[in-house]
Amino acid sequence: MNGNSTVAVMVERGGDQVVAHVGLHVLGAFADRLGLGDSLSARVAPGGERAPVHDRGKVLVQAMLMLAGGGEACTDIEHLRSQPSLFGSVPSDSTLYRTFRQLDADTLVGLWSAMGEVRAKVWRRSSATTGTAEVVLDIDSSLHEIHSEHKQQAAAHFKGGYGFHPIYCFADATGETLGVQLRPGNAGANTIADHVTVLDQAIAQLPAEIAVGHHDGEDPALVRRAVRVRCDSAGCTDFVWQARPAQRRVLRRRPLQRQYSGGDQQGPGRR
Repeated sequence: MNGNSTVAVMVERGGDQVVAHVGLHVLGAFADRLGLGDSLSARVAPGGERAPVHDRGKVLVQAMLMLAGGGEACTDIEHLRSQPSLFGSVPSDSTLYRTFRQLDADTLVGLWSAMGEVRAKVWRRSSATTGTAEVVLDIDSSLHEIHSEHKQQAAAHFKGGYGFHPIYCFADATGETLGVQLRPGNAGANTIADHVTVLDQAIAQLPAEIAVGHHDGEDPALVRRAVRVRCDSAGCTDFVWQARPAQRRVLRRRPLQRQYSGGDQQGPGRR
């Protein structure tokens, strides 16, 4: 068992051989340098009578590499298995599927926590995320089309297609996904509770020195760095008043018709 998702390689100039997926190897080596596999592995409780052949943290990182390379299903992990000189021992698609099935709600909370800890290490060393400038979070939903009527929570959506309608919260500076709410295709675009959920998830993923004062119930006077939340028109609802005062600058990406600021305004449902 180990937390490495790649094999150490030597890169030399020249030669006439072509290596597939070498870009994913660079990404995997970066994850290894951050200790991502080990962090995730520590949050997955061992199951069964024997230790797994493939470390579960490593399996999850290799699944991320597969997705980054354009994979869409567990079977696409075979593209990494075909390059053992770059990725070492890669699990089969059935092992990857079993790993996903093993992740219950409590384990997912732990995995999100591990991602937050690793992210904090990176953000503290990046010029894009250090300093005193406000942190901008973008909330938006997206339609994901599928071709099967038997997928759980799949449904017809408002644009006439069929699939899922998750809502996300991204970090503007890095493009990272900080929160996601998985939803059926017929979920509403402007559902306030879903906006609040992904915002709370995103705040929990920020480094502690940024998130302080922005958690539900905390004193806004503790805030060290401002957080701005941007939404399209779907967020221009009472969600504005669900955001805490230090976060309450919700902008429309279209030409502004109204802007909300974090002064002494009061409104229904404000936390």
